[in-house]
Amino acid sequence: MPIYEYQCKACCHCFEELTMSANDPAPKCPECDCKDVEKLMSAGCVRAQGIPSGSGGFAAPSCRPSG
Repeated sequence: MPIYEYQCKACCHCFEELTMSANDPAPKCPECDCKDVEKLMSAGCVRAQGIPSGSGGFAAPSCRPSG
């Protein structure tokens, strides 16, 4: 299930929502209960070279000099 980021157009509150599909209706703002929210563009996750694939890409690479 994807997590989408939204911003309320009324109070500018940013929040995340776990949804079943991309076609689900937009959620209400948890701060002001407004239905006028905008889906935001999220940054993708990039795995750096040298990180084991089992780590999920969230571990920082070591800072040891090569050589």
